[in-house]
Amino acid sequence: MTSTDDRPGGASAPPARQGGGAAFWLRAERLLSGLATLALWVSGAGLTLMTIIITWQVFSRYVLNRSPSWTEASSVLLMGWFIFLGAAVGVRERTHLGFDVLLYFLPAPAKAVMRTISDIVVLAFGAGMIIYGVQLARLTWNTVMPSLALPGGVSFLPVIFGGALVCLFSLERLAGRFAGLPVDVDIHATGEEM
Repeated sequence: MTSTDDRPGGASAPPARQGGGAAFWLRAERLLSGLATLALWVSGAGLTLMTIIITWQVFSRYVLNRSPSWTEASSVLLMGWFIFLGAAVGVRERTHLGFDVLLYFLPAPAKAVMRTISDIVVLAFGAGMIIYGVQLARLTWNTVMPSLALPGGVSFLPVIFGGALVCLFSLERLAGRFAGLPVDVDIHATGEEM
């Protein structure tokens, strides 16, 4: 007898998977969901703080006639954080632009193969972000951002952390697909598994 999974799509899973394996996936999903939520909050806080800093810069320049030197560098640094963290969450939530027309005409097994290839490419891209981000951070760590008095490599930390999240979220979907979980439920409200 099979039991119905309470995830979107209502996929059935064998009883063996409902035991320890299902508990592990549920814990992992909760952890990664919490990590994605934290990344979104940090992104939102960074966007809000950057808006405040730029508003202060404009006010200082045009009203006080004295623009602070730290505002531009700090807003660019914050922009890196909210862009890369937000992009990583977009990978998990499948909200990035994509060319899915071919997927609508393929049978379900071929769709899973195409999505797996896509997830592997995204995983490789995230790994590249980590590798090259670390290299750039190491090369520029001994330099100093004059207006912030921070090591130059700090500006590449968002690339590294964003790449790590992209890898985690891609691995989550790949592992879920190989475990038979309904990770490919269509997000366009058709209710069919992609």
